[in-house]
Amino acid sequence: GGDYPVLQIVVLRSLVALPFAFLFLRGEGIRGLPHTPHPWLEAFRGFLLFLSFTTYMMGLAALPLADMAALRNSGPLMITLLSVAVLGEKVSLRHWLALLVGFAGVLLIVQPGSATFNLGSVFALLAALFYAVATIITRQLRATDSSAVMGYYTSLIYVVAGLVLAPLALFIGEIPGAHPSIAFLFRPWSLPSLLDGVLMGGLGVVWAVAMLFIARAYSLAQASVAAPFEYTSLLYNIIWGLLLWREVPSAPVLAGAVLIVASGIAILALQRKQQPQPGG
Repeated sequence: GGDYPVLQIVVLRSLVALPFAFLFLRGEGIRGLPHTPHPWLEAFRGFLLFLSFTTYMMGLAALPLADMAALRNSGPLMITLLSVAVLGEKVSLRHWLALLVGFAGVLLIVQPGSATFNLGSVFALLAALFYAVATIITRQLRATDSSAVMGYYTSLIYVVAGLVLAPLALFIGEIPGAHPSIAFLFRPWSLPSLLDGVLMGGLGVVWAVAMLFIARAYSLAQASVAAPFEYTSLLYNIIWGLLLWREVPSAPVLAGAVLIVASGIAILALQRKQQPQPGG
């Protein structure tokens, strides 16, 4: 993040991911280009995921991994809230109380208005919001589009959106004294070293597989059931932050993360309790 602009990373990663999306299509027996009865909805979903990943990367330029993961985990809370508002899923008073606890954890981490507030937190929350809306659309598309079809359209939109927006860095240029997240967006493109190019390409491989699995997960289960499993990313990010950059999460971040995870687990338990039992 200190040497390349975020859109260059997104574009190169997406170009590598696109051939893998074709392989997944072939694995489902689809020949030629995939067809969807909802092309505009697929495009909108892909663009939301593009915005989610880009804003997440911008947040990473300014925040430790643990902070980013904790705020990213507010996504399942937003998914549950949107499931009620958009899909009309019924939730109990206990669900609402659990959501309040989770969002209290978000406020504890972000601390808006305090001296420790970091603009990177805003990008982290935007990433979570964009991802939540995209997940709701995934549920809408699951009746007609397979996981591989959704993965292909998402990869394609990433490439197109990244190339269309890439001239921003050329027209605007670097902004002296800009916040690290903003500087990450407007930094000029440069030829990556061999190692950096391999890392960017590796992101494409990982992302292609991840998007397939995520689309499949939300196609098989209700959003409020599948979403809390994403909290495991918090543990992974804390470990990587400690091992790679010696980042030790602060007490407010750990406390907020506990509230967010506890909220997600409570929502999962309540949702399972509401589901009809076999033979019931």
